[in-house]
Amino acid sequence: MLNDSRQISETEQIVAIREFNRFYTAELGLLRRGHLDGEFSLTEARVLYEISQHPATTATLLKSRLHLDKGYMSRLLTSLTKRKLIKQEASDSDGRERVLTLTASGRAKAMRLDEQSKQQICQVLSELSPFDRETIAKSLSQVRFLLQGNKRRISRIATLDPDAQAILHEYLNSVGVVQRDSPDALRQIIQDPSAGMWLAYLGDEAVGCVMLRRLSTVPNACEVKRLYVQPRARGQGLAIALLDVLEQHAAVSGFKWIYLDSKDDLTAAINLYRKRGYKSCKPYNENPQATVFLRKRLPLKSIGAIRLRA
Repeated sequence: MLNDSRQISETEQIVAIREFNRFYTAELGLLRRGHLDGEFSLTEARVLYEISQHPATTATLLKSRLHLDKGYMSRLLTSLTKRKLIKQEASDSDGRERVLTLTASGRAKAMRLDEQSKQQICQVLSELSPFDRETIAKSLSQVRFLLQGNKRRISRIATLDPDAQAILHEYLNSVGVVQRDSPDALRQIIQDPSAGMWLAYLGDEAVGCVMLRRLSTVPNACEVKRLYVQPRARGQGLAIALLDVLEQHAAVSGFKWIYLDSKDDLTAAINLYRKRGYKSCKPYNENPQATVFLRKRLPLKSIGAIRLRA
């Protein structure tokens, strides 16, 4: 064990990380032929998991998310398709892309793998004290935060690309949104200089989104829509960063008010909005699912007064 009272050298840092990698991969059986002693390799199991968590993802997005070679990814998907675990269909927005979904058999296999993985980790943690379990969880979160810290970014998109479509689809399904924007309506928002859509990235992977659009029913007002960060990427300030960029853009665009609607059960989002100065207001639309209506007065900004992160 390294002595924490002194600063360790770069060589010692590398040795420590490699030693942990060797320990962890052996401890969880990641070197075995079949993941969790089952029929799938670790990579196959991960592909099934990613498709189950990101409905309507594409081969391109999956390749980027997992940092896999295009040829290897193609062979994996072909194998899983032949085994009738996934379906590949042409994308409506881009005929060159293949949209990936799980079959009924694929969903059952993915659920089984997920449950087995949870049981394995529960077994590992069961041998530790509550304090040690909490220490491990916090330490691993910190490791991830540090390794991803220089890879976080917020980008305003110029086209309705696959990243945007995938993260929007995930958000709409997770919240159960009934009234959904058509592709044409989304493109109008994205192309409107005073509106727009922003994505939050960790590395090359889109993990969150937010949209801003004009309100035709309220003078000098705009609306926050589709604020979402994937569960695994929460706790890193991405929702705050998305709102920062959106509100700055709204202020520079000359809007005086920014509105939003939400539902009572989205307590975390509502608390975030209220902390940022959003206050209750009268209903301003006819959204059948909305139970909470909020608005915020925007500060006056002149063009160039702030620097937007594009």
